Amino acid sequence: MCFYSRQTKKAVELINRYKARFVNELQFELVNEYNGFSFPKTPVITNKDRTVIDHLQWGLIPLWAKDDTIRQYTLNAKIETLNEKPSFKDNVKNRCMIIADGFYEWQWLDKKGKEKQKYLITLPGEQLFAFAGLWSRWVNLETGEIVKSYTIITTEADQLMSEIHNSKKRMPVILTRENENEWMNGHAPMEFAHPKLELVATAI
Repeated sequence: MCFYSRQTKKAVELINRYKARFVNELQFELVNEYNGFSFPKTPVITNKDRTVIDHLQWGLIPLWAKDDTIRQYTLNAKIETLNEKPSFKDNVKNRCMIIADGFYEWQWLDKKGKEKQKYLITLPGEQLFAFAGLWSRWVNLETGEIVKSYTIITTEADQLMSEIHNSKKRMPVILTRENENEWMNGHAPMEFAHPKLELVATAI
């Protein structure tokens, strides 16, 4: 799964890499570790307007939700069941790219996970990348607040991640430069299930 990520690059690096501008650059900050369970707002590009970088809340809230409590269960979405799960099937066409430069996983050192080793996972050179995601626009009927939120899509772990995330054997779907357009243009999700990327794992 993927519940902890980071984004430590400067705003200008995101602007240059994705050829997009910030909706509100004042929201932007460098974060060494996002905790998904605190439902942070992180830099995201949606297929509604690919020329802007917005800040969306991690933890997808579907349009039909009565409140936001569902978000603790929608930080991730399995790519194999996107079209089946009620929380995600109505948003399969709402594609987004969640900008990051790393994520964290814990390797179980014993069968029950009492002893763990934390790893930072990056691309070579700790370059920017984007997780594949889905997004939603939800209106809080009590306050009128409009909340834009997202989920990170996960897939079966590759060889490296199977060794590190050895309890669940899952990993986030990381888009390559070559397939970002295909994802945002709505290609079938399973085409992205096994990204061909070189990942670097650093014990911390």
